[in-house]
Amino acid sequence: DFATPRAVLTGHDYEITCATICAELGLVISGSKEGPCLLHSMNGDLLRTLEGPETLAGPENCLRPKLIQASREGHCVIYYENGLFCVFSVNGRLQATMETNDKIK
Repeated sequence: DFATPRAVLTGHDYEITCATICAELGLVISGSKEGPCLLHSMNGDLLRTLEGPETLAGPENCLRPKLIQASREGHCVIYYENGLFCVFSVNGRLQATMETNDKIK
């Protein structure tokens, strides 16, 4: 028997660098090399885009997501290459940000 994909997720223009699945909420969150992060249903429907803070927007300050984690309560934490943590709601609203100079793996 061959495994077949449940859904094909589309929307990124660049390679995927991180992803997470929240089975409890039926969500898949993925980030690409040149951002942004996308929120899909497990059926493959694109629900919304998670944009970083507007103050860091622009091609020279592109937020490159490195790590993503989602909670059962509907929060998504994204760590970006530049040392920025962002917390989003599943509605796409930016809840909080924090910068760090530490190397996070």
